Amino acid sequence: MDKYVSWMSALRLLSGSVEIAAALIMLKLNQVDKALAVNSGLALVGPTILILTTAVGLTGMAEQLSWGKLGWIGCGVAILLFGILKK
Repeated sequence: MDKYVSWMSALRLLSGSVEIAAALIMLKLNQVDKALAVNSGLALVGPTILILTTAVGLTGMAEQLSWGKLGWIGCGVAILLFGILKK
């Protein structure tokens, strides 16, 4: 198995585990204000995992892609993050 694919899937499993743990914490707290605070904390997890997973994937493909294509991919990720994080 490719080491880059292993790392990417491990990051996604970690992200999913954090999401499930947060949902269980929200159920245990049983208060809207505290559940909203937990949910707000998750706002950091998603984009962070996205950036890390993309970075690992691009590292694995770096030899196959030209600098121009890597630049376009970087622009796409930046626009995606801008759309997610803009309030």
